[in-house]
Amino acid sequence: MSLFTHRAYWRWSAGVQLARLPGTMAPLAFTLLTTATTGSYRLGGLLMSVYVAAEMVCAVPVGRLLDRVGPARGLPALLLLTAAGFAALAAAAHAPAPVLVALVLLPGISAGALSGGFRTLLADTVDDALLPRAISVDSMLLEGVLIGGPALVALLDLAGTVVPLAAMAVACVAAAVLVPRRPGSGDRVESAADVPPAGLGTYLPWLCCAFTVGLLLSTIEVAPLPLVQRLGAPETAAPVVIAVLCAASIAGSALYAWRGKTGDPRLFLAGFVAGGLVLAADLGWAGLLASVAVIGACTGPLVAATSVNLQRLLPKNRRSAGFSLSFIVQAGGFGLGSLAVGVLPLWVAPLFGVFAAAIAGAMLVRKPARAIGTVSVTS
Repeated sequence: MSLFTHRAYWRWSAGVQLARLPGTMAPLAFTLLTTATTGSYRLGGLLMSVYVAAEMVCAVPVGRLLDRVGPARGLPALLLLTAAGFAALAAAAHAPAPVLVALVLLPGISAGALSGGFRTLLADTVDDALLPRAISVDSMLLEGVLIGGPALVALLDLAGTVVPLAAMAVACVAAAVLVPRRPGSGDRVESAADVPPAGLGTYLPWLCCAFTVGLLLSTIEVAPLPLVQRLGAPETAAPVVIAVLCAASIAGSALYAWRGKTGDPRLFLAGFVAGGLVLAADLGWAGLLASVAVIGACTGPLVAATSVNLQRLLPKNRRSAGFSLSFIVQAGGFGLGSLAVGVLPLWVAPLFGVFAAAIAGAMLVRKPARAIGTVSVTS
């Protein structure tokens, strides 16, 4: 079956994009809300920090709970809890700051494992042959969500400060309706005897790949302004860097989807190393755009290869927790990369991503048979 005529996949895709949308809307929505109610954006930043912290702390425990009850049953409940949290926050928009901070914990706690749960359901929605292409198409659609979320907040804010929060709640409810519910496909929990023994070292190379993606991408996404100012260009040139990154990422994912094969992640890690070194070297506009394009083109394929190989290694009754951990590791890399941009010389920041990519590649060279192209443990 072709992916483009795969109705179950497109239902899954619509659900996961709607589930992701509130997360991309939250930073601007929280800022606009608190600016309108308190006159300061600082409380909005605090709300976002608490929301992200709750996601990161609770992602794996909640993902483990999803593994126990089955993501097809657990995801709708989590999405409805997340919707209730956003609705409560909208209803209490004028409440004191401590109340808002407490309320934002609810959607943060319940939303942390959504990505891992949906990724687990994808394994039951498409077969192994279509999986690399499915993940690549999803990466392309994610770029649209990342861009469209803030734009939607700006548009909805014209109708009222709490309208974006209400829309975030509605998106979660719609995602809950779209969660695939195939009997017996996503809810079977294997016994402990079915779980193959696997140590942390088996998963570590792929977690390192996820960390590298967040670490190096943040160097570009957080620092487009200083990158162009380093070349003597005006502030208005900063969006060019992000545009090249997004275009290259979409093109790389499209090519990967067209090939429909897992590919060797060491090739994409090598692209990260080369792109990061050129970015650090400050080789003018040509060097900047070329490095950003190479990193962007390798991002989607590396994410897809990492995801496919993690699925091959994770036992079925650990997938939601395992994928949730990989998303948190990637977010942690993004946070550390952002910190590096803020406190270190600009030319030093990309070198951390280069180092992480080299380490991940070395891990895969040491044990390629176990890491690349292994047979699925659940086949």
